Amino acid sequence: MTYYGYGRVIKGVGGLFTVRLLTADSALLPPEAAASREENPLDGCTVFARGRGHLRAKGSLLVGDLVRVGYDDTAFSRTAQGELILSEDGGGIAIEEILPRSCGLIRPPMANLNYLFVTLAAASPAPIPETVDKLISIAEFNHIEPVIVITKSDLAPDAAASLADCYRTAGFCVFCQGLDRETDALKAYILGLPNGSIAAFSGASGVGKSTLLNRLFPSLGLETGEISRRIERGKNTTRCVELYPLSNHPDGALLADTPGFTMLDFERFDFFDKEDLPTTFREFLPYIGQCRYTKCSHTKEQGCAVLEAMSEGKIPPSRHQSFLSLYEVLKKKTKW
Repeated sequence: MTYYGYGRVIKGVGGLFTVRLLTADSALLPPEAAASREENPLDGCTVFARGRGHLRAKGSLLVGDLVRVGYDDTAFSRTAQGELILSEDGGGIAIEEILPRSCGLIRPPMANLNYLFVTLAAASPAPIPETVDKLISIAEFNHIEPVIVITKSDLAPDAAASLADCYRTAGFCVFCQGLDRETDALKAYILGLPNGSIAAFSGASGVGKSTLLNRLFPSLGLETGEISRRIERGKNTTRCVELYPLSNHPDGALLADTPGFTMLDFERFDFFDKEDLPTTFREFLPYIGQCRYTKCSHTKEQGCAVLEAMSEGKIPPSRHQSFLSLYEVLKKKTKW
């Protein structure tokens, strides 16, 4: 007998994907399936599966994808007590279709991300604001909520306080973490994420993402690494993207630890033009449209409402400096 269901890809290694199957009453089911969906033997289970031929191209399937799967009776068996025994090599289970994505990342390979915990260290390695702000800007463009996490605040408390003030002024939720600081507030925020949402920690290698996640959720047991004294950068200890359930609810939020990186590559990044840039700086939004010139670039024009707000302390100067750097990069990008 053949069964069809839906699930979320939570890990992928070498063409073998781990899929967390949805239940028949899941709120994540597509509308066309929700009304007629029948209960199947593996509903709510976590299974291994491989993609059909048209989905086997590298990058076709991403961690975070909602997918339609098909399987038959060879995918599982039952013990004398009725307990399920699942196939461990994907035999009998195939991913048939990828449902539409809200966003897709090329690096790290993920889809449908809702929250990005942008992680930077107050020291060792020293933060690079322009790189952090570029990461935030791309997330904003793709309608992903950035949350700022400043680690190692005990090593440089003044620098941590200055960074926190900058990003709070810009309108972001900010958490400061150090070896001597509790993580209760950040953990409560993560556990309060809406059902069905996906969150990831991102930032340069060595800022302490995996160490922090292990403190927040010790059961994860993520590998951590040391900082290179010569270049003040850490070695990548996270080698693949994996989503970890934050609750036992089948639709519960999922959290990813991702390989250390300083930039995201989105499928839609090529459509990011300099005209879109001001709207990715949320503290600019109240002033866009109030400038003297209709086509104000917010870089140096007289009568620019954004520059006036910065002079009044409403926009952090470092954020505007990041805007100028990104503007110069995007100005050189050709339309084709």
